[in-house]
Amino acid sequence: MINITFPDGSVKEFAEGSTPLDIAKALSNSLAKEVLSATFNGQPWDATRAINEDGTLVFHKWEDEEGKHTFRHSAAHLMAEALEQLYPGTKFGIGPALENGFYYDVELPDGKVITDEDFPTIEKKMLEIARQNNPYVRKEVSKAEALEYFNSKNDNYKAELISELEDGKITEYCQGGYTDLCRGPHLPSTGMIKAVKITSIAGAYWRGNENNKMLTRVYGVAFPKQKMLDEYMVLLEEAKKRDHRKIGKDMELFAFSARVGQGLPLWLPKGTVLRETLTKFLAKIQKKYGYQQVITPHIGNKDLYVTSGHYAKYGKDSFQPIHTPNEGEEYLLKPMNCPHHCEIYRIKPRSYKDLPLRLAEFGTVYRYEQSGELHGLTRVRSFTQDDAHMFVRPDQIKEEFCKVIDIILYIFKILNFKEYTAQVSLRDPNNRQKYIGTDEHWDMAEKAIIEAAAEKGLPTIVETGEAAFYGPKLDFMVKDALGRKWQLGTIQVDYNLPERFDLEFTGSDDQKHRPVMIHRAPFGSMERFVAVLIETTAGQFPLWLTPTQIQVLPISDKFNEYAYKVAEMLNDADFRAEVDDRNEKIGRKIRDNETKHIPFMLIVGEKEQAEGAVSVRKQGKADLGTMSIEDFKKLIASEVEKELNPEA
Repeated sequence: MINITFPDGSVKEFAEGSTPLDIAKALSNSLAKEVLSATFNGQPWDATRAINEDGTLVFHKWEDEEGKHTFRHSAAHLMAEALEQLYPGTKFGIGPALENGFYYDVELPDGKVITDEDFPTIEKKMLEIARQNNPYVRKEVSKAEALEYFNSKNDNYKAELISELEDGKITEYCQGGYTDLCRGPHLPSTGMIKAVKITSIAGAYWRGNENNKMLTRVYGVAFPKQKMLDEYMVLLEEAKKRDHRKIGKDMELFAFSARVGQGLPLWLPKGTVLRETLTKFLAKIQKKYGYQQVITPHIGNKDLYVTSGHYAKYGKDSFQPIHTPNEGEEYLLKPMNCPHHCEIYRIKPRSYKDLPLRLAEFGTVYRYEQSGELHGLTRVRSFTQDDAHMFVRPDQIKEEFCKVIDIILYIFKILNFKEYTAQVSLRDPNNRQKYIGTDEHWDMAEKAIIEAAAEKGLPTIVETGEAAFYGPKLDFMVKDALGRKWQLGTIQVDYNLPERFDLEFTGSDDQKHRPVMIHRAPFGSMERFVAVLIETTAGQFPLWLTPTQIQVLPISDKFNEYAYKVAEMLNDADFRAEVDDRNEKIGRKIRDNETKHIPFMLIVGEKEQAEGAVSVRKQGKADLGTMSIEDFKKLIASEVEKELNPEA
C-alpha cells in the first residue's frame, strides 16, 4: 500500500500502482469524471500514470490552469494527428499550449499550404479522431530509440530536439496512430475533447531564428463542451472589436511605418497626450513617495552591459553593436535601465542615512525581437519602461516593498483593474545552483516579499522555481474585460547588480556594506500598458486620461469664432478641448463624436454665443442643459477629481 497526502492535509491508503484516476474514483465518481491531470510530489502527472510510492497528490480539473494546460496540449497532439492524416509526410516542430488555446509548427509536404478554407476540414478530422476515444499513452524511451523513430519519419525537427535531450529522461506520447516527443502530462483519452476550432495560421521560423526555415504555425482552441466553444467565439468577436491596433488607428493614437522600421511605434499627437498624461500621473505619485527622477542615455558602452550581465542575457536579442571611429570601442542600444542607475549610485559615497535611494526614469530601451513575434504595442523593439530602482539596506526591504505595493494598487484602483493576482516567485530549493547569492540573503528577501503581500491582503499564488536568477519577485497578473491575463506591475529583489557593480554604503558601524537593489515598474512598459488599457476600456478612457476631453460643436460656421474662443478658454484652464468646424449638420457632428468616445460635447449657436454659455452633452447620456463656461469648468474639474480620488 502507499500513503497519499491531499491538499487539505488528509492522508489515505491506496494500492501501489494506483493512478490519480483510480484514486479519484475511489473518492468520488463525480470527481473522477472531472480530473484531467494531476501533480504528484510537485511533478506534473498523467491521470492514468501509476503511482508507486508515498507522496502528495493534487487533482487538476478544467477550472484549474494546470487542467486547462493539459487539455490544450492534448488538443495540440490531436490536431497534429489530424494534420498527419490529411497531409501525409508532414514534419512537426513544437506544439505548446497557450493561455487561450494551442498551436503547432509544421512543415507541410510537397509545397502544400493551409488556407482558411481548409480549417473546417481539419476541425472535422480532429473531431472524428477524438470520437475514437483513443487513450494518450506515455512511454519512456532511450535516446537511440527516439532518434530511430523520428529519423524513420524523416522528421529532422524532432531529431534536432532529441539530440539536445539527456538520455534516460525522454518520453513519447501515443494516441491512435500518432506518436510525439513530449514530457506531458496529457488527458486520459481523446474522447474528452468535444469541441475544436482552428482560429488562424501564421509563419514562424524554426526556433525563432530568421536563418532557419519558415514553418506554418496553425492555431486552435478546444473545449470539453460545445457551449464553451460557442461562448469563446462570441468573446473572440468582442476581442476583435477591442483590438488595440484597430482602435489605436481609429483614434489616431499611434502608427507604424515600414520606413522607420518594424516594431518601432510612432506616437501620434493624441497618443502622445495619453502617454504623457500617464507619465505625469505616475511621476506625481512617485514624488509623494520620495522618488528622484533621472535621465540616462539611450546607449551605453558594451562593457557596462557585460558588467551587469545583460549582454550575456540579451546580447542575442539586441541590435548590433555601434562601432565608433576609435578601434575596439563598442556601444549598445540599452536593453535595460538598471546598469545606468547603478552608475548614478556610484557617483558619490553613500551612507546608511542616504538609504533608501529611489531613482526613477521613464527610460526607452531596445531589444531586437523576431519579426514574427512583433504584435502591435504588446511586442515591440523599442519600449519605454516606467522604471525605478531603490537602493536599500537589507532591513528596509519589506517596508519598501509595501510602499511599492501601495503605488501599484492605487494605480489599479484609479484605472478600475479589479481582478488581479499577485504571483510570488521563489527559488527552487532543489536546484540552488541556478541562483546567485547566499541562503541568508534569499531567505530574508523571500520572507520580506511574502510578509509584505500578506500585510497588504493581496490574493497571491506561489510559484516555486520561478524566481529570477538574482532574486525573488512579485508580479501582478491582471484580468482584462475579456478575461485575459496580463502582467502589469512587477517588483524584484536583486542582490546581484550591487555585487557586480561593487556598490557600497557606510553603515552606522562605520563599516562598508552592500545595498540591496529593488527593481520596480508599475506599468511594465508604456507600450504594453496602453495596449491593455485600450482593449480593456475599448477606447473609452476615464475622463482624466482621454486625449480629447471636450469637442466644441458650432451649429454653423457663423459660430466658429465663438467655438474657438470657448476651446481656448478651456485649454487655458488645462482641459483638452478641440473644435469640430466641419461643414456638416449638427446631428452628424454629434453622431461622429459619439463614436470617437469624446466625454463631453459643447454645442454652441446664437443663444450660447449671446449668453457666453455652452449647451452640454455628456457621452451616452441626455443633454445636461445650458450652463456658463465657468460652471462647465467646475463640472469637469469635479468629475476628474472624483476619478483620481474615488474615496474623497
